[in-house]
Amino acid sequence: MCSFFQITCDGAFFNRCLDCFLGKAAYIRNLQDNLVALDTELENLIAKKNDVMRRVVDAERQQMRRLDGVQLWVSRVDAVKTGADELITDGSEEIGKLCVGGYCSKNCRSSYKFGKQVARKLRDVETLIAEGVFEAVATEVVPERAPEPVADERPTERKVVGLQSQLEQVWTCLVEESTGIIGLYGMGGVGKTTLLTHINNKFLESPTNFDCVIWVVVSKDLRLEKIQEDIGKKIGLVGDSWKNKSVEEKAVEIFRSLRGNRTVLLLDDIWERVDLTKVGVPLPGPKNTTSKVVFTTRFIDVCGSMEADRKFLVACLSEKDAWELFREKVGEETLKSDHDIAELAQIVAKECGGLPLALMTIGRAMAYRKKAEQWRRAIEELRRSASEFAGLGKEVYPLLKFSYDSLQNDTVRSCFLYCCLYPEDYGILKWDLIDCWIGEGFLGESDRFGAENRGYDILDTLVRACLLEELEDDKVKMHDVIRDMAIWITCEIEKEKRNFLVCAGAGLKEAPDVKGLGNVRRLSLMQNQIETLSEVPTCPHLLTLFLDFNEKLEMIADGFFQFMPSLKVLRISHCGQLEGFQLPIGMSELVQRSVNLLFVETHSGGTDFNGRMKPLKLLFVPVSNLVPE
Repeated sequence: MCSFFQITCDGAFFNRCLDCFLGKAAYIRNLQDNLVALDTELENLIAKKNDVMRRVVDAERQQMRRLDGVQLWVSRVDAVKTGADELITDGSEEIGKLCVGGYCSKNCRSSYKFGKQVARKLRDVETLIAEGVFEAVATEVVPERAPEPVADERPTERKVVGLQSQLEQVWTCLVEESTGIIGLYGMGGVGKTTLLTHINNKFLESPTNFDCVIWVVVSKDLRLEKIQEDIGKKIGLVGDSWKNKSVEEKAVEIFRSLRGNRTVLLLDDIWERVDLTKVGVPLPGPKNTTSKVVFTTRFIDVCGSMEADRKFLVACLSEKDAWELFREKVGEETLKSDHDIAELAQIVAKECGGLPLALMTIGRAMAYRKKAEQWRRAIEELRRSASEFAGLGKEVYPLLKFSYDSLQNDTVRSCFLYCCLYPEDYGILKWDLIDCWIGEGFLGESDRFGAENRGYDILDTLVRACLLEELEDDKVKMHDVIRDMAIWITCEIEKEKRNFLVCAGAGLKEAPDVKGLGNVRRLSLMQNQIETLSEVPTCPHLLTLFLDFNEKLEMIADGFFQFMPSLKVLRISHCGQLEGFQLPIGMSELVQRSVNLLFVETHSGGTDFNGRMKPLKLLFVPVSNLVPE
């Protein structure tokens, strides 16, 4: 018995099978041609990618950034190239398997699979070539400008020695509180600009919701046009059209650009009120809580005139922080080069009085002095003539002198310079100082009450300018570096006009050579160990002479004051061996001449107009309406 198995195949099914077979066979038949095409087209694709990348690089050098679409295309090209390179490398082996003129393979399954991969990769390459034609949309290659950073990073010292706590206080006040205007005030060289710089840079490190931080250096020569120009650069207001506008027109443009934005304006080194309305800056306030203003100044008065909501005194560094800063500038190698240097270095650091500018300047100057004797000479030089020390007369004092130059008039400047006649760290009694000013004729009032009033006003001015420090209600003090700067002015810068000789607290046992006193106008020998004044000096221009607190002084030569025709103020109190004894012959002649103020003893002498106790002194004003005490 026979069985038959029959397969019925219609024409459509046969054709599909044939197409499938022929299609698969095509991958094998076209393998060699496709590999050649893939190699050629891949070269074309890489050339096109290189052209695009050159344009992208040129754009990025101009602070532009590539579009995401361009970056995606480049990434796809890199991925396709990696796959294509592998196929091309393996191609020779697969071609070796072909037979029958390339129409068949010794391993059909392997050749078919490889041929299919080559064909697909070729299509991918051709697709990317087509997509990489950016001529019609060139902006996609070098598209929009990269977003501007919130703030422009500014160079500064690596460490914020002694300012970190204050930086955090100001930052908290700035970003978390409703405070609109913040003032940072303090003496020159104390680190106000450094603090403001770290505030500026902190906007790049800490995320905030501010849109723009603008830095403007104002300085002593206030020009609204310059402030507007700096603001304009930051917010994109440039070109001839902008430059040709008036101050008022620019103010409108700035206001229009900043209104509604969260903006921080940092004003460095302002000496007087900046009218922000005239500049065009939206004023922070109840209706504008999105804008902030932070400024630095040497004058606490400016904090008031700028209507600061908060003000921070940037003070000198503590002894610990001062030593850390000084140590950093000198360097450990130098400090360890001699076992005595570390101790001597601390003495030098103390001479800087915690003023960062002086600490850095002197620290750098001492960085390569690796012998103890060099440090001892430096200490002597700083105490004897600080202006001659490397850097102080060129870098530190000129900067501090701006505060002196900005004082209202020559009377206030003269009163300020007078304070350097007292020793370092000396607590100067206010009424004592004012009496000296009156004796010199600085205050020029017709009655004593008015003169004292004006004297206290000048003291307040100097304190507010950070040129004097208020110790107590009745005392002021001059910072050591400010005092050195004042001596520098009187002995070098304005020598012809002032010509001070200040030896106060210098540990002298003998008086200076009288031959060098001929042109001196004010001489301070107070608080020394001088025992005798045996020579008779000729001082035709001498106006003030401080001899007090020479407790070992035993003798003043008769006729010592004979050749001091211009003398107005003489202080010889607290000269231990003289008190209660007969003063030199010729002292009485001073009263008959031009001496206005003579301090002899220090017992109670009543009170000043504020009710403060004063010592007994002899006050003589021969040609004045002042009432002698």
